[in-house]
Amino acid sequence: MSRWIFLRGLTRERRHWGRFPETFRREIPDSEIHAPDLPGNGTRHREESPLRVGEMAESVRAGLRADGVAPPYRLLAMSLGAMVATAWALRHPAEISGCVLINTSLRPFSPFYRRLRPQNYPRLLRLALFGGSDEAWEETILALTSRRDPASAEVLREWIALRHEHPVSTRNALRQLRAAACYRAPLTPPEPPLLVLGSRQDALVDAACSRRLASCWRTAFAEHPWAGHDLPLDDGAWVARQVKRWLQDESGDGEETTASCALAGGSPPSAALDQPVE
Repeated sequence: MSRWIFLRGLTRERRHWGRFPETFRREIPDSEIHAPDLPGNGTRHREESPLRVGEMAESVRAGLRADGVAPPYRLLAMSLGAMVATAWALRHPAEISGCVLINTSLRPFSPFYRRLRPQNYPRLLRLALFGGSDEAWEETILALTSRRDPASAEVLREWIALRHEHPVSTRNALRQLRAAACYRAPLTPPEPPLLVLGSRQDALVDAACSRRLASCWRTAFAEHPWAGHDLPLDDGAWVARQVKRWLQDESGDGEETTASCALAGGSPPSAALDQPVE
């Protein structure tokens, strides 16, 4: 039995995984799945979100241990959650037997305008400055993160209900955004085996971010041809198949990637960047 920890992204909670855990278990039957909320989200929405990704990782670790969920773990995480997984694997590699990082974007590998596509700035800024109903927020998030139209109406209703039940404060959303923007990963990858998954049609984060990360860290890599940022929502079965294939060959050999390993802004590699800075 392998113990999996699923981590979601900015302002999202465990129930935003939807039906993906069941899909994952069908493909990988020996998986024991835990999906803790990040502080500030879900059942922890009244807590203050840390300003450092590393502190988020430590909070999740402490919660799992308090619940009697002991390592070793495999981590499957997306977006901000994948940054938390990265920080965790760097700080406590002995606890982690593998990481699946989905549609994440890390400094110093990608510049800010790829980590959050510029065409989204006006829409998000308008909501942040002038507010909006729960429906407007979730409609915007769904439009930016999914390309699976047939499921949109049902998913939107579910997400609005989740926001009503566990509202994430604007303050916590901004603190999470700041933590994600400030987190810097090292040039050298974490010790545990890694699989990077990306979505070619991601409207929120440039797909080049995942390609660049996989190239620089020389990890296993696969890219979905049509899914959006929320890859487990759009095609969870594909994600589960990629993970199963990777588990069968944990040597780290994945699909070839042609992404360049030049740092964001064209800066050359520096020994000073070999350590994570938060």
